[in-house]
Amino acid sequence: MSHSTRSQPRFGSACTTHGFTVRVQPEYVPDHSDPSERRFVFTYQITIENTSGQPAQLVSRHWIITNANGTTHEVVGDGVVGEQPHLAPGASHTYSSFCPLDTPWGTMEGSFHMIADSGEAFSITVGRFFLVTPESTK
Repeated sequence: MSHSTRSQPRFGSACTTHGFTVRVQPEYVPDHSDPSERRFVFTYQITIENTSGQPAQLVSRHWIITNANGTTHEVVGDGVVGEQPHLAPGASHTYSSFCPLDTPWGTMEGSFHMIADSGEAFSITVGRFFLVTPESTK
C-alpha cells in the first residue's frame, strides 16, 4: 500500500456534498483483534455537519467495504447505529461504529441517504477512508 510517511498517519476523510460535510476518523482496536485468526477490528467516528440552509434527516446508509485482497462487501441499512438523526442548518451529529476485516488493512466509503424537510431526497458522500493496522504501515 502506498502512502505518505508521517509520524502520526491519518487515514480518515472529509467530504462535502449538498452542503453536508462528513468527517471520518478510523482507529485500529488491537484489544478486540486477533491477527492469528485473521480478525482485525477497527472503530470509526463520523461527524455529519449541516452547512446547508436546509434541514434534513438521515434515513439510510450504504457502505462499500473492501479488504486488502480486493474483496468487496456492501452494507445497506436504515439510519446509523439505530438512529435517523435530523440535522437543522448549523447542526452536527457524531457517532461511532466498528468494522471487522479479515486482512490487516482495507477501505470503507459510501453514502447517507437524506430527506430534506421540503421532501427532496438526496445522498451525501462518505469519502473513502482507510482501516489500517500499525504493522501494515511499516
